[in-house]
Amino acid sequence: MDMTKKDEYDFKKAIQEIKDLKGRGTELISLYIPPDKKISDVASYLNEEMSESSNIKSKTTKKHVQAALRSITSKLKYLKEPPDNGMVFFVGHVSASGDKTEMVSKTLEPPRTIETFTYRCDSEFYVDPLKDMMGDRKKYGLIVLDRSEATVGLLRGSRVETLQNINSMIPSKHSKGGFSQQRFERRIEIAANEYFKRLAKKVNGLLLEEDIDGLLVGGPGRTKDEFIEGDFLHYELEKKIIDTFNTGYTDEYGLRELMEKAQETLSGLEVMKEKKLINNLMEEIKDPNAGLASYGEEEVMKALKMGAVETLLISEGVNKQRVNIKCDGCGNEEVITVEGMMGEKDSSCPDCGSEAEIVEKKDIVERLYEMAEEVGSDVKLISDESEEGELLKNAFGGIAALLRFRIN
Repeated sequence: MDMTKKDEYDFKKAIQEIKDLKGRGTELISLYIPPDKKISDVASYLNEEMSESSNIKSKTTKKHVQAALRSITSKLKYLKEPPDNGMVFFVGHVSASGDKTEMVSKTLEPPRTIETFTYRCDSEFYVDPLKDMMGDRKKYGLIVLDRSEATVGLLRGSRVETLQNINSMIPSKHSKGGFSQQRFERRIEIAANEYFKRLAKKVNGLLLEEDIDGLLVGGPGRTKDEFIEGDFLHYELEKKIIDTFNTGYTDEYGLRELMEKAQETLSGLEVMKEKKLINNLMEEIKDPNAGLASYGEEEVMKALKMGAVETLLISEGVNKQRVNIKCDGCGNEEVITVEGMMGEKDSSCPDCGSEAEIVEKKDIVERLYEMAEEVGSDVKLISDESEEGELLKNAFGGIAALLRFRIN
């Protein structure tokens, strides 16, 4: 599944919410089902666990574990087979207010394929495999070549996939058969030109339909530069060339070598995009004659309502809720923003201090996305790990915007 930044945000948020849940004992069940696992086999495994659970000494823990197992088993009855990437169940009794517990049951379809069937019963849910799936999912084309061979591949996250190896068929530089040196060198260059054409045809066929985010080219010596400078590749692929790198190999090992050498370049691409956006924001804020910027929750929301936002900038570190509360005591009804997650009984009226009813609550990032979508604004989630991302979070509350037109 291809995930947008918003999908990634939602998935990270779901994982964090599950991670924060705690049990009173080892009674929280995490179940990872790969796509090739038969549902009947999973049900049989859970039946065995149900039998084993009768040996649990604590009556409360035994009751909770068995309730979780029955809950999962009942859901499996409605499945013929797992989804394409598999699925994950998180079920169990978690700590609630006072000495109480409450049953939670969450099901997730991961963005990448689950490789291993996993069953775990613990005092917290096991989310590590899902967190590992949240790395870079961009896809890059790879080419390593010299005058003897070339190998074409794909880089998906940290996984290198070999697509094809191509032999050059260029004769060696030692003249044979009575050719003069000049004629023989011309023959080598003609063969090299044909090799580059064949290679480009293969690369075009393999990578054009892959919708790659960039192209990396490697190899020893100048052959890689001759190939690029000769305009052999399709113009759409030429535009996506990020950089060239010197590698000692041109086979499958060469693809991995190219990937390792390009890591610093690739990791800097997204950072540079974010850096440019934040720099543009700062220039607009500093320039009294420009004014095409807005920052802070209320100001940005006002700009969104006016349709003035070109690009909405949100820090990934924002953790707030917009809560609509209503006070039965004084009749006050308003929307407030709170840090973190607000519990159902945490609300109080800002006017009279009485307990207020929560009419609606929504993650602020969700709300900002909705508002941006209504007026066609672009949205950029900015990592808070970079210096620029930290500035957005700490100086502007994690919310800012570049504007289409000036507003008062």
